[in-house]
Amino acid sequence: MDSSSYGVSHVSHISNPCIFGAGSSSSPGKKWNLMKWVSKLFKSGSNGGTSGARTNHHPPQFQEDENMDDRSRASRDKEELDRALSVSLADDTNRPYGYGWSMDNNSDFPRPFHSGLNPSFIPPYEPSYQVRRPQRICGGCNSDIGLGNYLGCMGTFFHPDCFCCDSCRYPITEHEFSLSGTKPYHKICFKELTHPKCEVCHHFIPTNDAGLIEYRCHPFWNQKYCPSHEHDRTARCCSCERLESWEVRYYTLDDGRSLCLECMETAITDTGDCQPLYHAIRDYYEGMYMKLEQQIPMLLVQREALNDAIVGEKHGYHHMPETRGLCLSEEQTVTSVLKRPRLGAHRLVGMRTQPQKLTRKCEVTAILVLYGLPRLLTGAILAHELMHGWLRLKGYRNLNPEVEEGICQVLSYMWLESEVLSDPSSRSMPSTSTATSSSSSSSSSSNKKGGKSNVEKKLGEFFKHQIAHDASPAYGGGFRAANAAVCKYGLRRTLDHIRFTGTFPL
Repeated sequence: MDSSSYGVSHVSHISNPCIFGAGSSSSPGKKWNLMKWVSKLFKSGSNGGTSGARTNHHPPQFQEDENMDDRSRASRDKEELDRALSVSLADDTNRPYGYGWSMDNNSDFPRPFHSGLNPSFIPPYEPSYQVRRPQRICGGCNSDIGLGNYLGCMGTFFHPDCFCCDSCRYPITEHEFSLSGTKPYHKICFKELTHPKCEVCHHFIPTNDAGLIEYRCHPFWNQKYCPSHEHDRTARCCSCERLESWEVRYYTLDDGRSLCLECMETAITDTGDCQPLYHAIRDYYEGMYMKLEQQIPMLLVQREALNDAIVGEKHGYHHMPETRGLCLSEEQTVTSVLKRPRLGAHRLVGMRTQPQKLTRKCEVTAILVLYGLPRLLTGAILAHELMHGWLRLKGYRNLNPEVEEGICQVLSYMWLESEVLSDPSSRSMPSTSTATSSSSSSSSSSNKKGGKSNVEKKLGEFFKHQIAHDASPAYGGGFRAANAAVCKYGLRRTLDHIRFTGTFPL
């Protein structure tokens, strides 16, 4: 065959991949340079291949026409070859899958060039039918990714739709994401999971000047809130101490106190409704062989009336910052709540009161309790104040505050524990109740069939927690000392020891 046949075969071989690959769109200039390089190669091959047979024909004119010797021509051809190879390598990145360089001496593919051409020539493109693509398994669906787009992250590969947030399960398309262990998250989803929100304003709790998240947290309810809500007049329930949420309105009592909805469910708001509970606690005392011989009057009063009565008492130790119950020993005139108020626009309105003169017929004049508190808290206050009355009626005199308040707190705690843990179906009705026991109301719902709700039991646990963790020396320290003595020696032996020594048994 002559050199022209090889030339036609050569051009067809390297142009076929360009038709199907991304390189087919290369510029005409690049194609012209490649054809020019092929033409130069043919000239070089033809001259070199027939130099021995046609020595006397053209070499002198060829050198004279080109103005260069054989050495400079070979150098120029080498430069042309290197340039063409560089252009071909640059276009190789745009070729379709399956086409690429074939640098090996694979005998399965025919070589169109033989001794008539430059022996160092290798076609710039050659179909590679045996290229093996590395298998990539998606870390989300565990299937082969194939030829589509994929993501490489955390040492594995994913389909774009399989790289999902572990919280919302939607694909992560942002350039930045959060990682917890091996679980990816959207940045906002990760913030929702880890950054605490204020349970009052429901915003993310801001960071302080040091860049740290600073918040307040109730020790029992675990209510987290911004520190600013302690000073921005946010309402706090006078019973359970929880702050008012911006999404839920608290009830406002006439004396300025606030009451949450859960505490309002069992709140006792007048003296008549409190009588069944009062008699039930007297029966509780009688069951422990601590019967109160005298009938001590019990009145529900407002905050102002209770504070006035405290001022009128000459003796006594009162719980600060607010006293919610009082055992009177002096003769006073007290304004009591006669008729319960009605609900209106998150306020209690229409309350009727009456002044009542209390005369001293024994060591105890009356027991006063703050109105509007939940049933269990009202009962705990009554149990505490009745113990004060029992001690005075039984001749326990001149006790120091830690001993007297401590043993009264123990009785309050014991009654709460019996209410929270007791089975309502096995509880009998108070034996000393009169006709008032039949006039039950919604505020004493735990005496009805069905017992206490989980909400009320949780409140009872909180009131027990308050007693056990009180920080005051008399009410807190006194309770812990009295409770230790009662647990070790029993209530009766502890009371006998207090009678004779004025202290707790060690």
